This record gives sequence, C-alpha cells and structure tokens, in this order.
Amino acid sequence: MLIRVRRASQARESEVTPETVYRQRRQLMRAGLGLAGASLAGFGWLPASSQAAEWPDVPPGPTPPWLLAKLATTRRKTVVPADPVRDVVTPFGDASQYNNFYEFGSDKDDPARLAGRLKTDPWSIRVDGAVHQSRTFALEDLIGADQLQERIYRLRCVEAWSMVIPWIGIPLASLLGRLQPLASARYVGFQTLQDPAQMPGQASSTGLIDWPYREGLRLDEAMHPLTLLVVGNYGRVLPNQNGAPLRLIVPWKYGFKSIKSIVRISLLEQPPATSWNRLAADEYGFYANVNPKVDHPRWSQATERRLPNSLFHPNIIDTRMFNGYDEVASLYSGMDLRRWY
Repeated sequence: MLIRVRRASQARESEVTPETVYRQRRQLMRAGLGLAGASLAGFGWLPASSQAAEWPDVPPGPTPPWLLAKLATTRRKTVVPADPVRDVVTPFGDASQYNNFYEFGSDKDDPARLAGRLKTDPWSIRVDGAVHQSRTFALEDLIGADQLQERIYRLRCVEAWSMVIPWIGIPLASLLGRLQPLASARYVGFQTLQDPAQMPGQASSTGLIDWPYREGLRLDEAMHPLTLLVVGNYGRVLPNQNGAPLRLIVPWKYGFKSIKSIVRISLLEQPPATSWNRLAADEYGFYANVNPKVDHPRWSQATERRLPNSLFHPNIIDTRMFNGYDEVASLYSGMDLRRWY
C-alpha cells in the first residue's frame, strides 16, 4: 500500500475548490471534483470539466484564438492549504476590483477603471542577458510549448490583506529551461511595460516609482515548482487590472514581487535593482518572503485581512511563515530572515 503524507499546503478530498473552463461565450464553469493525497513532485491531474458557475460572468477583454484554445484544455493542480474555512477562493469581483497596479493609479479601484485602455494583443517579451541566445518572443511563442495549469494560491499583500485566487499559467522553470541560461546566471530580472499613454499612473507628476517597474528573483527561486507565469485566472483570460497579458506569481512572497504586464525577462549574474527596494529598502526587502515575525516599519505582519471582509466581519487571520508554503523553506537554509527580509 502506498501511503502519502499530506503537506499543509495541499487540499483534502473534502475540500471542493472551483475548477473552471473557458468557453467561446466566456462563461465561467465549475468542476465538482477535488484533489487529495498528492505530493508536490507528483500532483494528480484532472481534465477541465463543466458545471454552471456561481461566479458572475463579468465579460473579460478580447481573447486571442490561440489563448482561447489553450484555456479550454487547462489542467488543474491544487496547491492550497487543507482549511476550507480559512482558504475559500476569493470571489472574482473582489479579485478583479481591488488591486495594486500603480501604473494605473494609487487607489485600489484605479486599475479596474483605467486598465481597459491597455492593448494586450499582440504582446512581445524580450529575453536577454546570460542566456544562450537573446531574442524577442511573441507571447504565444513564449508559452505555447507548455500546457496551461490551474493553481489555486494564496496572495498575501505587504499591506496585510490577502486573497485566494485560481491562477492559470505555466511553471516559470519550464520556460527558463527552454531559454538555456548560461552557467553564470544566478538571478532573473523582470520588467513591466512602460507606456504612459496607456498607463496614466506612469504619467503622474506625483508618482514615486522610477518607471518602468522592475522585479527580480534568485534563479533557484525562479526555478521552484510553485513559481508561475500567469496568463489567466478564474478560468478566463487575465483581466488587464490583474496584470494582463503576462504576470508572475510567487505565492510565498509579498504580492509586489509578482510583477505584472511583463515585457522583459533577463538572466543575470548579479542581483537586479527592484522598484520598491530602490524606493524604500528599509520597508521592502529584495527577498520579501511572507514572514509574520518581521514587521513592516509601519505595521505588523503577524495577521492579515482576508478579502472579502466588512466592518462586522473583518476576517482577520494569522499570517503563516512563507504564506503557508513550507516547501520553500530549504531555499533559505542558514539565512537570517530578519536580515534578509
């Protein structure tokens, strides 16, 4: 008999998590099955199946035919904690209307109001640095060799609020493997589109960020199986305000590490300069691992406000180390995580 020990970040069979399929009419779908008892190295797979969804069918933007076809065959990989009370999937309306995307403004509703002007098709990504060959890819060529996966991840903002979101994308490791990094590569840098005509926040005279927005990871962090390049969520194409058409998700780090609307990926020998770290290094470290024992200088990180919430239901929960993804702890073995925050 094969006995597998379930990790804290994996779902129980009793926990039913929404599974979606993308249709021509862009209707959300739900599957009535759950996954259980799988290790990170060998998760069970389920083909997408259909059942009427409870989420409101908020129309997304135009979807390129190549992406529509890939979304319809998305496979699901459940990477969520076995806590059906604490980790209920955040409603699509909350996840798409409450965003930090300073390229469109500093208020939480600015991205949803203003990001519709962003043209995401066609989209190209420059890959350069310590790779076998620098080149520019069309988005469909960059991710086209991989089958899309659905991963349900917690998203923890450095501002101490959080969500649980079903993302659709490919493991970053699979892409980096195809790009053939040189032996000297130690880091991966990312850059967001800079276009003030489409992104009015970049044209603001009161903005603090030195555009374009930049982020980075150590190569071993980028290669970890949890790190995901995302093109969709909730079974549909990624909304502009959530970082369309291509964003990063690193679920054990604060949300500002998960850069949006990526146009450049660079393999580097030295740590890249990152936007929030350059702006306020004492508040936003390069690593930015979720850590309830290391407070932000202006607030505690010991708890978080899980959305949706209200005045009478604040939904305050304890924050977990690495956002509950204990699988990544070995990446930081021997490091002082108070110093390397």
